[in-house]
Amino acid sequence: MVSQVRGMRKRRAGVRSAPAYRGDKRWAYLLLLPSFAGLVLFYLWPAVKTLYLSFTNVGPFGGSTWTGLSNYTALVHDDKFVRSMVNTVLYAGVVVVVGIPLAIAIAALLNTSGLRGKTFYRTLYFLPVVTMPAAVGMVWQWLYNGDYGLINYLLSVVGIGGPRWLTTAPLALFAIAVVGIWMGLGNNIIILLAGLQGIPKELYEAADVDGASRFTQFRKITVPMLSPSIFFVTVLSVINTLQVFDLLFLMMSKTNPALPETETIVYLFYERAFVDNQRGAAAAVSFVLFVLMLIITAVQFRLQRKWVHYA
Repeated sequence: MVSQVRGMRKRRAGVRSAPAYRGDKRWAYLLLLPSFAGLVLFYLWPAVKTLYLSFTNVGPFGGSTWTGLSNYTALVHDDKFVRSMVNTVLYAGVVVVVGIPLAIAIAALLNTSGLRGKTFYRTLYFLPVVTMPAAVGMVWQWLYNGDYGLINYLLSVVGIGGPRWLTTAPLALFAIAVVGIWMGLGNNIIILLAGLQGIPKELYEAADVDGASRFTQFRKITVPMLSPSIFFVTVLSVINTLQVFDLLFLMMSKTNPALPETETIVYLFYERAFVDNQRGAAAAVSFVLFVLMLIITAVQFRLQRKWVHYA
C-alpha cells in the first residue's frame, strides 16, 4: 500500500513537472537562438558560400558559372600559390618556434617572487597586443628602413653595415616574423602566467628539499604542469600566424622587389579577390587555407596526448 502511494505521488509529480520541463527547454532554446543565428549568419553561411564559390567562375557583375575543380587544379600548377604556401608555413614556424619558448621564459621570470614592478612589466609586454596593427607596421617600417632606420643606425655605431631589411627577399619574411613575435608575445605571456600561478608551490618546496636545481625544477615541474597552457597557446598561435596579412600589407609596398618572394596565402587571397577580381579562385585559396588549418589543428590535438599532462 505504501509503495502504491509513493508511486502515485511520483507519477503526479512527473505529470506536474513535465510541462515545466518543456517550458524550461523552450526558454533555453529561445535564449540560445540569438547566438545560434549569429553563428549561422556570420560563420556557417559564409563558409558554405565560399565553398560553393570555389567551384565557380564569378563574373565582374556577380554572375557565376560552375567550373568544378578547375580552380583547385589551377592552384596546383600555380607557382605563386605554392610559394605563398611555403612562405606562410615558414612564417608560422618561425613565430611559433621562437615566440612560444620566449614567452615561457619571460612568463617564468615575471612569475618570480620578489620581482619589483611586475605590473609595469606585464603592461609593457601587453601593449603591442592592444596597439593598432597600422601603427605597428608604420613604426617597424621606419625601424627597418635601410637609409635612416634606427636599427641600421645602431649597427653603424658599432661598425656594422645594416642590410636592406624589407627589400631583400630572403630577409624580409624573417624581419616581418620578428614583428609578429613581438606583437603576439604579450597575449601568450598573460595566458602562460595564469597557468604558472596555478602550479602548487608545494611542488617547488619539495623539490628544494630534495636538492633539485632551478633548471631541474623548471624542466621537471614547470613545463609538465604548464603543458595545457602551452598547448592552448600553440594552437592559437598557429591559427593566427597562418592568417598573417596585415603586417605584410602595411610593411611591404606593392613596388617592393621582395614582395613576390614574401607573399603569404592570405595576401594571395587578397590579390585574387580584390585586385584581379577572381573571386572564384580567391575562394579556392581561402578554402585550401581552411583545410590546412584544420589538418594542422587536428594533428596538434592528436599529438597533445603524448606531451600534455592534465592535473
